[in-house]
Amino acid sequence: MFLLFDIGGTHMRFAVSKDGKELGELKIIPTPKDNFEEGMRIIQETARELLGEEKIEAVVGGLAGTLNKERAVFSRAPHMRGWIEKPLKKELEMLFHVPVYLENDAALAGLGEAVRGAGQSYGIVAYGTVSTGVGGARVVDGRIDRNTGGFEPGHQIINYDGEARTLEECVSGSALLRRFAKKPEDITDPELWEEMARLLTQGIHNTILHWAPDVLVLGGPIILRSPFPFENFKKQLSESVLQVLPIVPEIKKAELGDMSGLHGALIYAQHLL
Repeated sequence: MFLLFDIGGTHMRFAVSKDGKELGELKIIPTPKDNFEEGMRIIQETARELLGEEKIEAVVGGLAGTLNKERAVFSRAPHMRGWIEKPLKKELEMLFHVPVYLENDAALAGLGEAVRGAGQSYGIVAYGTVSTGVGGARVVDGRIDRNTGGFEPGHQIINYDGEARTLEECVSGSALLRRFAKKPEDITDPELWEEMARLLTQGIHNTILHWAPDVLVLGGPIILRSPFPFENFKKQLSESVLQVLPIVPEIKKAELGDMSGLHGALIYAQHLL
């Protein structure tokens, strides 16, 4: 049995897998971005609700930020500043007395989509998510690709009206909220969304050239639940990539929605058996 979680900049999602194959009941709770101790309390209480008296073999979870090399501590978490440099893995091991495995949330979401979602049957999957922040990962043959410090495609530099900015600063939900004081799903200006598609094309163009995938899978609320012009984006991206490469990878929307990270955590746990 595994305790699984997906902690993003907006919500924390929890589930238990009793058989190591399927996800059980889902719990969703707002993320206490600036309060690590409150986050630990929520994890403990939620686990108690889901588990009752049953025992678990391991804890596997994804988190919205950059972990240190040992996958134990946040070294950078722009949307969860109160969690930076806190002994995350150590605290969880003390709470549950079982092995704890932590990974970037976008990497686990990419793993979920590669094995159980839109990336099934493809060998090399490039996954991107446009949510509170922008993240992504490369998944090869059903496993998160080897890396030293993690994948951070959202922090690549692109050109925005003559200024150098990160992709996340241009197209993320937090960027849109700062700019318009509205949630992305409440923004209806089609010209704004065409601008977002153009900016995301720059970043994903770079990612395709760097990762050379068979398929690109995009998820997150900006892609799945806002008026983002996905078909126009696909057309722009294909034309851009064809200026460099002879073929364009398949370009697909994520299929697992908000559950992709938990599915990825379960697949990661299965690899541990």
